[in-house]
Amino acid sequence: MTGHINVVRLLPWAGSEGTPCYLAGDGSGGYLSRLADNMEAVQLGLAADLVEEAKRILDGRKWTPGELHLLAVQLTEALTDVHRVAESRGARLADPAWGDPDVIDDEDEDDPARPVEASA
Repeated sequence: MTGHINVVRLLPWAGSEGTPCYLAGDGSGGYLSRLADNMEAVQLGLAADLVEEAKRILDGRKWTPGELHLLAVQLTEALTDVHRVAESRGARLADPAWGDPDVIDDEDEDDPARPVEASA
């Protein structure tokens, strides 16, 4: 790698003791970055499938306590994965320019995504 390392990415898997894993690089999208992208896609797809399965199971109203426990465990695992993906992707977004008066014009005041300042 010849570029300057300026990008740190949270990877979609945990270390051996459950600790976060990070990839430091130049943002060029190397092999490990592409592997992480693929893993994120798989995790998000599995989570979506699990949500549909949960809806089916809960709508049927014919479950055993064991089935509900397994569903809760699987949903917790999926939510953990999706949360890690969201943190990773959020950290790689550009900083919003909400504090820069030269970037925000009057039209942006109605933007629902813009933070609201507390009034005294």
